[in-house]
Amino acid sequence: MDESELRSPLPRLSRRGLIGLDAGAALLYALVLLALPAGTGASPLLAVPLGAAAALPLAVRRLWPVPVFAAVLSASTAALLLDLPWDTYASAGFALYQVALTRRRRRWVPTLLIGVVSAVFIFAGAVVGPVGAQAEILGRLLLGASVLGASWTLGRVVRERRAHAAHDARRLADQAVSGERLRIARELHDVVAHSMSLIAVKAGVAVHVAEARPEEALDALRVIETTSRGTLAEMRHLLGVLRTGAADADLTPSPGLADLTGLAERAAMAGVHVDLDVDAGELPEGVALSAYRIVQEAVTNVVKHAAPARCRVRVRADGLRMQIDVADDGPGTRVLPGGGGHGLIGMRERVMMYGGDFTAGPRPEGGFAVSAAFPYDS
Repeated sequence: MDESELRSPLPRLSRRGLIGLDAGAALLYALVLLALPAGTGASPLLAVPLGAAAALPLAVRRLWPVPVFAAVLSASTAALLLDLPWDTYASAGFALYQVALTRRRRRWVPTLLIGVVSAVFIFAGAVVGPVGAQAEILGRLLLGASVLGASWTLGRVVRERRAHAAHDARRLADQAVSGERLRIARELHDVVAHSMSLIAVKAGVAVHVAEARPEEALDALRVIETTSRGTLAEMRHLLGVLRTGAADADLTPSPGLADLTGLAERAAMAGVHVDLDVDAGELPEGVALSAYRIVQEAVTNVVKHAAPARCRVRVRADGLRMQIDVADDGPGTRVLPGGGGHGLIGMRERVMMYGGDFTAGPRPEGGFAVSAAFPYDS
């Protein structure tokens, strides 16, 4: 994974603020280290430069993690060998944490083992304690190694957590994009299928009556013109969200139940008389759009397979559940879900998206019926 993906998503000013905090902490720590040798008799010629080298580089640990760690570790080791009274491996661990947080993973670095060994060393040092001068130096070395190991382990753990969070964020973003593409594809299918069915029916009428009844043919051509213009406008509205300049896209509201009257009028032009029975109050935009598209697809199927016919559309919504019933008395047949047709499958997918129930099939008294019911939050 790229290192830039694991950096903190804070704005640049916040990052500068964190660097400023590091600088303040480094200066304060340097003052503490320089004050400690005053009461121990340590030579200032050694204590002052080593104290500065062990603390001041921490101010830029976010900018140059590896060089800062190398400088601080060298100063800490020199202070330990010169028996200066510092616990300077704390600053080395502070620098190493940033290295572990930003460096790419290497397979040969056993982070888990380092963490376990560090915990064991810290526990052993706390229980046993140093005995004698040599044991004290060894104990300080082990304690320093433990601090470094713990800092490395903590940095790698935080890095892995950030990597997983970044991966989850990308996965959710990809799912959102895929869902939006499927929604647009479904909308385009509904728009094009309905309009092209109507255009095909009216074009066939125009061809058959062009010579005998030119006025009727002219009326059919007017219907084709009106339908095609409306379809192009709706397609531009749907595809606008795919453009780079989405802010300039058409902001026309999505169709809802109020547009069913226009849908019925267009179906009537193709020979299907639609009886509308709608009883629904204010609906969420997504619910209203889904209900409209289900009715649109059902009526489109009547136009394609059963015209001329009568069709009854019943829509009920009580604030908790949507019920849609579309039935016709035509002789046509349909492609049932799973049989290769996309219209009924699209309706079923819309209903399943809300966890509802969908049925479609021939009526015993003749014709075809579609029923959809799904819950929603008002």
